[in-house]
Amino acid sequence: MKKPFIWDKYSSQPYPLKDKKYKKRMKLKNAFDYVPLVLSNALFFPLSILIMKLFKAKKVENSLDFYGIGVCLDDGAEQAELSEELGVKHLLIRLPLWDIDRLQEYIKFAKSFGEDKKILLNIMQDREHIENIDLTIKHLREIFIAFSSFVDEYQIGNAINRTKWGFFSMGEYLKWYRAIAKLRDTEFKNIKLIGSSVIDFEYHYTIRTLFNFAKVKYDKFSSLLYVDRRGAPQNRQMGIFDTKNKIDMLYALVKLSPKSSNSIYITEANWPISNTAPYAPTSEKECVDLLTYTKYMLQYHEIAKNSGKIERIYWHGLIAPGYGLVDNRDSKLIKYPAFKAYKEMI
Repeated sequence: MKKPFIWDKYSSQPYPLKDKKYKKRMKLKNAFDYVPLVLSNALFFPLSILIMKLFKAKKVENSLDFYGIGVCLDDGAEQAELSEELGVKHLLIRLPLWDIDRLQEYIKFAKSFGEDKKILLNIMQDREHIENIDLTIKHLREIFIAFSSFVDEYQIGNAINRTKWGFFSMGEYLKWYRAIAKLRDTEFKNIKLIGSSVIDFEYHYTIRTLFNFAKVKYDKFSSLLYVDRRGAPQNRQMGIFDTKNKIDMLYALVKLSPKSSNSIYITEANWPISNTAPYAPTSEKECVDLLTYTKYMLQYHEIAKNSGKIERIYWHGLIAPGYGLVDNRDSKLIKYPAFKAYKEMI
């Protein structure tokens, strides 16, 4: 990741952009995209709210396929044993495009979990690859060739509505996704592409990626549906939107859109943990203690499973002192109470 984008190794996300002039310039460059953003939301935001309770879904059985967890190359080989202990069968592995020189390490890491694990590979963007489509295609071809024999699902992009992740408009994302989809359609027809990976309850961006004239199609739809800033999953935003209603609205949008199948993955969710700075991804104000974290995690999964509208949740993540199930500070592995609770939940 090149400047002005800087990676925060503690919370595993980019730092907010500090170059205000660059940020302003890029936003002005992409200002035209506000027109389709506003127009699409004028229709589909209120419409989805009005009809979201009309869409019924079949309740998810108590199946291992509902549960997934995020793992990371740099968090160590112990993750294979820990995931086996949890009993989880679905893993999300982040592969940053700025880390392409370590491709062989990622292949070895993915295979270390064994053949019984199903992997979703999260292709994470940077500004260099967004601006250079030819470079993106070159590296995606290398990734697809390397992984397609044992991985068939790829999330294209991550947190695309945050400028610190590199995109300055949803139009940029749609163009980028379309280029990758063309590669898939011509050379790798057996793999599935998943998008659009909007983070938080910012469905105005989700709507822009679902209702447009771009030639895109999501084989499955992904959302990084965090609700942590509201506290408990039952707490509301904008008057009516607790976690259940946020899921209902998301499902309605996907059902209305011709751009996606009706299958939805939540590919990131967690709560930040108190007294873990700088590893917590938010300020201490939003953090919760370990027992509250465990309670909220269980409630979040229960709400999503009972809705029948979410195919899978990938909890973020297995090892992460500030938001995960295991603390690896001081070269020790300490399982948080949520680790045991997750295992019992499965």
